[in-house]
Amino acid sequence: MLTRAEELILLAVWRLQEEAYGASIRTHLSDVTGEDWPIATVYTPLDRLTRKGLLRSRMGSPTGGRGGRSRKLYQLTADGVRTLGHARNVTEAMWQDLPDLGMSWS
Repeated sequence: MLTRAEELILLAVWRLQEEAYGASIRTHLSDVTGEDWPIATVYTPLDRLTRKGLLRSRMGSPTGGRGGRSRKLYQLTADGVRTLGHARNVTEAMWQDLPDLGMSWS
């Protein structure tokens, strides 16, 4: 089972593809959620998801903008895709046919 933060991080990695590295993931999550994501709330789950086999990481090419340092890039694994599919199915099942509480929300 994934935490909500882990699910969002996996989705961000999927969305960002070849640009999925710590800072870009953090920026994407902040843009989408409208909330600040401290860098530790991104890197700690990235490490955990990599250990679980839901992500793989590799070092990218050195970049001039980082003083020649390489970025650690992340990629979704087949197990990561399956896990996200399961999380989506569970979420959709929980939202299905909810009773009307007489409150307006969107």
